[in-house]
Amino acid sequence: MSIPATTTTTTSTTVKGIAAPVAAAAAAAATAERPAPLASRIRSISFVIVAMSRLRRESSRQSVITVELIQFIIQYRAKETQEKKKRRLADEDDELSEVQPDAVPPEVREWLASTFTRQMATSRIRSDEKPRFRSVAHAIRAGIFVDRIYRRVSSSTLMQFPPDVVKLLKNLDDWTFDVFALTEAASGQVIKYVAYDLLNRYGAMHKFKISPGVLETFLNRVEEGYCRFRNPYHNNLHAVDVMHTMHYCLCNTGLMNWLTDLEIFASLLAALLHDFEHTGTTNNFHVMSGSETALLYNDRAVLENHHVSASFRLMREEDANILSHLSRDEYKELRTLIIDMVLATDMTFHFQQLKIMRSLLTLQEPTIDKSKALSLVLHCCDISHPAKHWDVHHRWTMLLLEEFFRQGDLEKELGLPFSPLCDRKSTLVAESQIGFIDFIVDPSMTIMSDMLEHILTPLAPAIKVKPAPLPEENSDNDADDAKKATCSMTRKSLTTGSKFCINKPWLACLSENKKIWKEQAIKDAEARALAAAAEAAAEAEAQAEGGAKPAAEEAGSEEPKEATAAESAAAN
Repeated sequence: MSIPATTTTTTSTTVKGIAAPVAAAAAAAATAERPAPLASRIRSISFVIVAMSRLRRESSRQSVITVELIQFIIQYRAKETQEKKKRRLADEDDELSEVQPDAVPPEVREWLASTFTRQMATSRIRSDEKPRFRSVAHAIRAGIFVDRIYRRVSSSTLMQFPPDVVKLLKNLDDWTFDVFALTEAASGQVIKYVAYDLLNRYGAMHKFKISPGVLETFLNRVEEGYCRFRNPYHNNLHAVDVMHTMHYCLCNTGLMNWLTDLEIFASLLAALLHDFEHTGTTNNFHVMSGSETALLYNDRAVLENHHVSASFRLMREEDANILSHLSRDEYKELRTLIIDMVLATDMTFHFQQLKIMRSLLTLQEPTIDKSKALSLVLHCCDISHPAKHWDVHHRWTMLLLEEFFRQGDLEKELGLPFSPLCDRKSTLVAESQIGFIDFIVDPSMTIMSDMLEHILTPLAPAIKVKPAPLPEENSDNDADDAKKATCSMTRKSLTTGSKFCINKPWLACLSENKKIWKEQAIKDAEARALAAAAEAAAEAEAQAEGGAKPAAEEAGSEEPKEATAAESAAAN
């Protein structure tokens, strides 16, 4: 049975009547929202085209498709609206909704989204590729938006620092940093404030998406681990001292320009964790006493292996996992570098480490592995206190010797022979420090300096340096003092053939400290000589008294004999 012409006309009219409102609604929905990304606009236009094409096809077949088409449109538009709401909420939550599409270049907005939000970067930029800008103006414009967003977020989430701590942290860029003064202002929580400040300075929190709360928990646990055994020397203060020295080597020499963000992060973490949960005794003590730790690590780098293992176990805990946002490759690279650096702090590798680096530097075109370079830097940071100002160095020395003496007391209780410098009665403090400076610290710092200068020579034109203070024109002594005091890197023009060099504030400290120790050694020798002379005199006097006493006793014993003889004669 054929369909009457009127019916056909009505159906066609109905379809066309629906098509017009549908197209209008789709167009209105696409334009009613606030300015949307280009991809969203394309999807909306595509939907209109598909719907109109389907309507025309169905209309040409003279089919009744009104209900089916309406359902299709309703479902599609509902899904589209829900996605737009999600995008809007994400934008508002990430503080990017105020950045209009035309306000910054496309690559800037994409970088903002990939760096400061949970959105994934587009396929145009790989996950391990740093954003690039077409112009300096774009970079400056991006910096303005980044600073505004970062200040809004950080002001409410970052950890609060006591005013006295903030004041002391202003000296963190100096070669000698008085961590002992900081511990009083920070109520003993030196790791919490210094490590937090340094990781924030280098942008590690931001680049590796470390939550402020998680970082604070992690640093508190690290502080607890360092304080567990109440060591005089290997404690949280030593951890901060080494981390500060690593910061100086990274920043003030320009080494950070040779490294990636991940390698800088790994270097700071290795410095912070290199003695985590130290027992206050040496590897030799663990081996000789047969401790559980020595058994676990087969007498090889016992403490260093434990420091690394315990640190990564800590970072596996959910509320202290500062590495949770690293990719698998990033985690593997960071873990390998930290392991290499911390294991290299074992003093049994000292001379081998120096020999290898010295040999590399004698080659015509040496290629220095980053792991070996950073391992040497950390090792030098670990033994650097003799290269700091005298008051700080002397305090560290006394604390270290006290820790050695406590080990000597344990060795005496266990019937073990004394380890070097562990006998309270026979250790020569000044002489030991002179030998330590001459044979260990000074050669290490020299090779590290040569290595850094070789590494940084090709990068010298790109390294930003702090301006040195201007000396007064009429004072040569002041000029010399200014050259010694400045901690900024000095650099001469490479085009003139002059050698590139870094500032070495440790040279003056080593020379001054060695001079003081030599003076102290002379005084100690004189005191020992006087003590020995007094002891010899006392012994001689004791011997003299001992010789006179038997004679007196013999003389006294003859009198009773004579009295007895007289009594016997009288009796007879």
